[in-house]
Amino acid sequence: MVRAVRGDLIYCDPPCSFTQSILYGAQSFDLIHLFEVIRDCKKRGVYVALSIDGTKRSGDLVCNIPMPAGLFDREVFIECGRSMLKRFQMDGKSLEGEVVHDRLLLTY
Repeated sequence: MVRAVRGDLIYCDPPCSFTQSILYGAQSFDLIHLFEVIRDCKKRGVYVALSIDGTKRSGDLVCNIPMPAGLFDREVFIECGRSMLKRFQMDGKSLEGEVVHDRLLLTY
């Protein structure tokens, strides 16, 4: 991200803080640091798209992630289908209530 120049587009897909630290061992991932790097990119005219936790349990739970004010210009929720984590946990049971949405945050 440090080498990106004005007009470049960077897509970030960090571990989701609500589930993936369990799956991928990403407990030490520093989201605050990523926000700082994204802010630096934005100042340099680099476009950044960040996908991160959105909703769980078919929208009943909105994943509350503290976002720095003014960092992102747009937010879009994208349906991702059934919860991958629940698919393992439920072992063949119905997942009707487990639709998840990712949050796509854009600096442009």
